[in-house]
Amino acid sequence: MTRLNPQTTPRHVLRAEKARRNKEAALNAFIAKKAEIDEMLARLQALSDDHFNVHPDEVNWGHVGTLDHYASLLKRITDSAFGEGEHAE
Repeated sequence: MTRLNPQTTPRHVLRAEKARRNKEAALNAFIAKKAEIDEMLARLQALSDDHFNVHPDEVNWGHVGTLDHYASLLKRITDSAFGEGEHAE
């Protein structure tokens, strides 16, 4: 890639190039963050599929409390993502 010379390149061209680079960096950061979230969701789904590592014969109220805590944290996320609950307009 050719570097622009700030002494000889018009300002509008420099601004456009800076905006292009900024947009590209934002897109790369977005894709990386989405991949991070996708990985967390996959791990949570696998844990749920395995009944959160609890055998049905061993379930007690402590396990219920743990799942209630997880559910409340996920509800905060879904409320924010979908504009529901305290995030509703």
